[in-house]
Amino acid sequence: MKTIQVLQLGEVSPGLILKLCDGLNRELAATCELLAPAPAPSYAFHCGRQQYCSTQILAALANRPMAASARLLAVVSSDLFIPILTFGEAQMNGACAVVSTFRLRQEFYGLPPDPAVLQSRLLKESVHELGHTLGIAHCDDYTCVMAPSHAVEWIDLKRRGFCEACRAATLQAV
Repeated sequence: MKTIQVLQLGEVSPGLILKLCDGLNRELAATCELLAPAPAPSYAFHCGRQQYCSTQILAALANRPMAASARLLAVVSSDLFIPILTFGEAQMNGACAVVSTFRLRQEFYGLPPDPAVLQSRLLKESVHELGHTLGIAHCDDYTCVMAPSHAVEWIDLKRRGFCEACRAATLQAV
């Protein structure tokens, strides 16, 4: 993965996206290319759940033209599901991933806003989902960015980067 194209879907702070790109450059040693923002993915909204289906968003992303070695990461502020609640989803060994800031925000849990916590969580989840696009499965090391996150507290325990085994797997995938 040499290039990560970042697509803002709907209302996401441009400053948050810029800081995410800086973090992705550091953690993945890839060039981050910002795409023109696009509207919220209304096509993926499910009235009964009042959430957006991340799998439908991924399908739409997969139809966008892109370079063979590039990855496309969409960032949304909408609440996602797959059918469980989720922070994001990716195509395993594919080119596309989507992450949501909705459940990463302290405000969701009734706490005051904390931009640094949001930024850290967003970076970790973005690296995690992009790792799946490289074919990396979930890791048993709970501090590895590829560990599964069933609750936001688990994200906070993770490092921003890969453990040695997952780092080696990413190098093989490139």
